[in-house]
Amino acid sequence: MAFSLYDVTVPGYIQMLNATRGLIGKAEAFCAEKNMPEADLLNARLAEDMLPLSWQIKWVSTHSIGAIEGVRQGAFSPDRSPPAETLAAFRTQIDASLAALEAVTPDELESYIGKDVLFTAGELRMDFTAENFLLSFSQPNLYFHAATAYDILRHLGLQIGKRDFMGRPRIKMPA
Repeated sequence: MAFSLYDVTVPGYIQMLNATRGLIGKAEAFCAEKNMPEADLLNARLAEDMLPLSWQIKWVSTHSIGAIEGVRQGAFSPDRSPPAETLAAFRTQIDASLAALEAVTPDELESYIGKDVLFTAGELRMDFTAENFLLSFSQPNLYFHAATAYDILRHLGLQIGKRDFMGRPRIKMPA
């Protein structure tokens, strides 16, 4: 059986968004338990020269439904507007991304194979086909930002593990 572009992108995007949504719930509980302002958590980073947690969470959505939107439009430039300022706002953002991904159909995504997609960020310009943009650029970025968000939360002391990062696997259902 051949895999479709949809099969190798959208279900994984949904899985990672749901996992990130779960991390947000645990982060809210952590802030309440530790009496930690959410702003402190959202501004945390692993290294001085990296973007904070708020940007990591934002770009999980950006490199999922945002990437699909970029393929639809034939152009993608990362959204540089400031990220949300509360965990509740991130939950809302992720819920909207999940709803939009649920509306993407396999036929629609397959229709974009071979379509040109231009990535721009400042002076940087990269030409892709839709499938190469999704598989070699946005998908690795999605996993990078999801893993970095997990790592920042773990570094802060949240009691989370690999299952929290992975979310719910797509297991075979009994016949």
